Amino acid sequence: MFGIGGGELVFIMFIVLMLFGSDKVPEMARTMGKAMAQLKNATNDIKSEIQKGVEVNGLDAKSLSNLTGDINSQINKVKEDLMGDTVAQVNKATSNLLGDSVDQANKVKEDIEDITGPVKRQR
Repeated sequence: MFGIGGGELVFIMFIVLMLFGSDKVPEMARTMGKAMAQLKNATNDIKSEIQKGVEVNGLDAKSLSNLTGDINSQINKVKEDLMGDTVAQVNKATSNLLGDSVDQANKVKEDIEDITGPVKRQR
């Protein structure tokens, strides 16, 4: 139940009892029970209205599942295409950047060796 264990539930009930007192807790529980019942009834009403709308439009569960399956397959295909293109572009950009960086590093290394070369020989 919402990832709450028995000990945690007892602790919560203890805190509620301490905050509101023993005379308010049953009243609060009744109010919450009524609210949950109203929420359940509203959910059932919405489900029945959706079902009626589906029946009026001539759709059934099988055609809806086929339609959603087709839509999901198209979405997955587009994702794969986009990801493939993106990965290829990232790899190309990475290799270009690394190649340029290595070239620049080698050039700087040669420049430093040219500058420090005569200094090392003078020792």
